[in-house]
Amino acid sequence: MRRRELMLLLGGALAVSRTLRAQQKAMPVIGYLGIGGWSHNPSNPFVAALRQGLAETGYVAGQNVAIEYRWAEGHYDRLPALAADLVGRKVDLIVAPVLSSALAAKSATSIIPIVFVSDYPVEHGLVASLARPGGNLTGVNVFAAELLSKRLELISELVPQARVIALLVNPNTRFAENYIRNAQEAARAKGVQLRVLNAGTESEIDAAFATLIQLQVGALLIGGDAFYNARREQLVALGSRHAVPAIYEWAEFAAAGGLISYAPSLTGMFGLLGTYAGKILNGAKPGDLPVQQPTRFELVVNLKTAKALGLTVPPSILARADEVIE
Repeated sequence: MRRRELMLLLGGALAVSRTLRAQQKAMPVIGYLGIGGWSHNPSNPFVAALRQGLAETGYVAGQNVAIEYRWAEGHYDRLPALAADLVGRKVDLIVAPVLSSALAAKSATSIIPIVFVSDYPVEHGLVASLARPGGNLTGVNVFAAELLSKRLELISELVPQARVIALLVNPNTRFAENYIRNAQEAARAKGVQLRVLNAGTESEIDAAFATLIQLQVGALLIGGDAFYNARREQLVALGSRHAVPAIYEWAEFAAAGGLISYAPSLTGMFGLLGTYAGKILNGAKPGDLPVQQPTRFELVVNLKTAKALGLTVPPSILARADEVIE
């Protein structure tokens, strides 16, 4: 009897061990392919919004889903290797929060589902159409370039005396031409001159700001780019040092001391990514999920910075602002 009881006990222990191993193996793994910048931290508010979106579909990070993070430290050329690493890890899904990481992930796999944030996802070949993406990708269309005209209107309203407006753009991004084209069209519509300043490194950013006085620039548009996101403090400090009114893409720039920003809510978009990731883990096919459009936009004004620049913010802008920093 003792031998039989021992064998039963051992058999039960082995069964429990197999069950635990099966459960561990069954836990889905999400690969996060980030470029870096302010989001270079799993505890940042954007990743927190992603996790909240996952939670709304029944997935709690660390309990029934794991997230593996890969960061390119602001270097686009590192993304292909990081994407290949996640594919080799056989993750169940890849989150690509910028266009460059989405393209790297797409090149690395045609099987693993990918959810992305991108501007012009059809034009960049990520999806066949917004309504029916097809393939293994879907996500959120960020409208970054299209909103440049809105930002130019806002900075013109805030600085009506500015007859020359500059656009700072990273020529190394795939959507630089889209930014320039949209800004040129908006400048013509407003009857102002546009100067395009290319800057793809820290030293080039410094050099671009140094030319503003020579070009008689009255206001500045900062093009949206993950590289610029990582240089947020540098850009805001240069705007202050050169006393140039600048409008930025994301609210985080205004919070850091930038004059004004206008863009979709980043936390809102990351929440949408989390929701889509959860739906796919629950069995939905990414190709059947329409590319989503941002539903929340944020206009943020920093009155302290406006005062330092000698600007009076028009009541029309204050009335529309989602947040006023004093």
